[in-house]
Amino acid sequence: MFATASLAARIERAETGLILEGARAAARRVPPGQIIVREMNGGVAAYVEPGAPFNKVAGLGFSGVPEAATLDELERDFAERQAPLQFEVSTLADPALTRTLTSRGYLLIGFENVLGLPLDSTRALDAGGGEVVVTRASDDEAPVWLDTVATGFMTPDVFDGPPSHESITRDVLDSVFGDTIAAPSFERYLARVGVAIAGGASLRIQDGVAQLSGAATRPEHRRQGVQSALLRYRLAEAARRGCDLAVVTTQPGSKSQENAQKFGFALLYARAILVKADNAS
Repeated sequence: MFATASLAARIERAETGLILEGARAAARRVPPGQIIVREMNGGVAAYVEPGAPFNKVAGLGFSGVPEAATLDELERDFAERQAPLQFEVSTLADPALTRTLTSRGYLLIGFENVLGLPLDSTRALDAGGGEVVVTRASDDEAPVWLDTVATGFMTPDVFDGPPSHESITRDVLDSVFGDTIAAPSFERYLARVGVAIAGGASLRIQDGVAQLSGAATRPEHRRQGVQSALLRYRLAEAARRGCDLAVVTTQPGSKSQENAQKFGFALLYARAILVKADNAS
């Protein structure tokens, strides 16, 4: 699969939608005036709370570069919250965006990879079978889904790649995953080995793009095919519902990337992570 700027722009619009929906769902629980949700140049700037993974600017670089006054205001707003202002910029975005950010003192602190798999809407993928059984989580199962994915994320697999630029605490993870439960477009799935809950994942669909996210396995059930089963099931569901593209975002060199590539996902592009220099640590 070959990535063009047009394809990247479509994926980044879906990423923008994911952040918008997650941040707006968080507005129900945080103090009034704390949240930032600002759409600009086809992308979004969001702030939820200290340490939240939705605290970022994403989706820019395909519809012009924000004016200096817009960036000045955004930097002030994040500074008032004592929060680092982080931009995630596709390598297929307009280079003028990166030049603007580096000229303002932003530092490159890492990368994340965006992988894609074309889906054929006329032929649903094999949902698979075997010892791992995947089902869509009911509303009553939301608490066990939240505990499963948060526990899995807190004990990541060791892999031969660069360390993550993020460090997220359990209480923030609980809040973030709880927000996705309240967001209407996020769908939740559970994997079972026998009667035991072994893993969980989520799916979000926008404009024919299936976003696979929130996948995690409980440590005691790793190396049992849980992640493969969750991937296979969500791909089958996305194909059945007419999606023509599935995407997943991973850390470079991670087990998540390895699992995705085993399923035929191809690396489409990377996102550069840039943070304002005086707030980069």
